[in-house]
Amino acid sequence: MQHVWIVWSLIMLSIWGLVFLLKRDFRKIMLPVSLVTMLFGLTEPLFVPEYWSPPSVFDLAANTGFDLESFIFSFAIGGIGSVIYGLVFPYGTKKMEEHERNEKRHRLHKPILLLPFVLFPVLSLITSVNPIYVGIITLFLSSLATLYCRPDLGAKVWIGGVLFGILYFLYFGSVLLIFPDYVVNYWNLEDLSGVFVFGIPLEELLFGLTFGMYWSSVFEHLGWMKVVSSNEVS
Repeated sequence: MQHVWIVWSLIMLSIWGLVFLLKRDFRKIMLPVSLVTMLFGLTEPLFVPEYWSPPSVFDLAANTGFDLESFIFSFAIGGIGSVIYGLVFPYGTKKMEEHERNEKRHRLHKPILLLPFVLFPVLSLITSVNPIYVGIITLFLSSLATLYCRPDLGAKVWIGGVLFGILYFLYFGSVLLIFPDYVVNYWNLEDLSGVFVFGIPLEELLFGLTFGMYWSSVFEHLGWMKVVSSNEVS
């Protein structure tokens, strides 16, 4: 099982590459979002070994807490999560008008965008729960904050979360079909809920759902874009 994590990461990167190749209009979204999301690979020492301890290339995770796979994985899921809604429900985007941007709720635009980067370290410091729960709570609360600031993105938040959650379920489950003992061997199950769905820890499914909720609208929220019908000019 030494190379499962790197192969797993490269599978997700291959999905990213396929979407990037076939959906030219999504490239302007996927690449910048992926480059930012890749930085979350720097948080891996918080999860190893508290959440899991997978064998990694050159045994980096065991020796340093960091690993190459986390950066690849984070890069890939960021880009996929940002466009998964559009893969199923094609849409266009349009810049918000100045008067729309001056509405009262948008006064919190910048703080809400920064919320996950503040909330995660703060919760990590003031709570003793496993870091996966901190991540899930951070993503969920940040998604709700996005809905307050941008209620027009509600469909992208909720449906995007469900779609990415389904993809993540299929992706995770495919690995367990080949390596059924992978979770048992490398997850810190004593510190988790012990609830499984077809062998997948509930925490992983909640992560997939909440990650999709937040990331499915992050490009439009950050860039002051609104969703319009696919036949309107972007």
